[in-house]
Amino acid sequence: MTIPPTFALPPGFLGVARRDPAGAYSVAGVPLDLGSTNRAGSRDAPRAIRAASRMLVDGAHPESWREPADMPIADLGDFAIALGDIPNSLKLIERQAGAVPHLLALGGEHGITLPLLRALSKRVGGRLGLLQFDAHPDTAPDNFGQVFGHGCFLFHAIEEGLVDPARCVQIGIRAPMQRDTWDWTLRQGVTMLGAQQVHEQGPVAIAARVREVLGTEPAYLSFDIDAFDPAFAPGTGTPEIGGLATWQAQAILRRLRGIDFRGMDLVEVAPAYDVAEITALAGASMVWEYLALVAGPMPA
Repeated sequence: MTIPPTFALPPGFLGVARRDPAGAYSVAGVPLDLGSTNRAGSRDAPRAIRAASRMLVDGAHPESWREPADMPIADLGDFAIALGDIPNSLKLIERQAGAVPHLLALGGEHGITLPLLRALSKRVGGRLGLLQFDAHPDTAPDNFGQVFGHGCFLFHAIEEGLVDPARCVQIGIRAPMQRDTWDWTLRQGVTMLGAQQVHEQGPVAIAARVREVLGTEPAYLSFDIDAFDPAFAPGTGTPEIGGLATWQAQAILRRLRGIDFRGMDLVEVAPAYDVAEITALAGASMVWEYLALVAGPMPA
């Protein structure tokens, strides 16, 4: 079989043709940057992640032994947003996400997770569990005065009853934060596993704790690229030292087979600060790990 060079592949994720309606797992870019970071944002991230994903198509995933051609995936292109209008953008994202049975969203910034959770909570008819890889808890009531900024999606998701805080687990938390934000998060019942805990306990123990917290009910994965140490992901608006290595997140995810994940997002890649595509490739690889996880191994 003749394999085209990666630069000749279609521009969709993993080289999948865009707007292919046959996919059970649908990738969509959500290029919203609410302007709440102090650095260049993530509006161009979907394009960068798709381009970097071409590095992953030369063979099968080493755990599931699935190749992109073996998987029912589609790339729907990018969602429409209302430029400069945050409330209407969130409504548009929720409406478009509501029409997709199993969505893998390429952010954009972390504010997009709130409308994605609103749409999915309606679809499943109840509160979701949440696995969040992040340097920040995102449970502030506002972000520098911006109510729907990228640092407060989980505050609103808990307040709106979209997630069950007793089934929320955060991995990689390590950034400076207000003490009242820390205390509020723990009072809700959220499980925080800091980056130091990951380093000290290792992926096996962390994955076991995640499985214990999430249980068997529907869950959602939200992966902020700043969960990684800047050595592995410099291209983000809010880098924090002491973070996860890419292999640690990979090892955790590979131990979560059987969790009832219903969707995911990968957010906060900022291509303006990337180096040699390593951040975009890390993001694309985490989405690929999720696909291999939910699609399951190739039949014998």
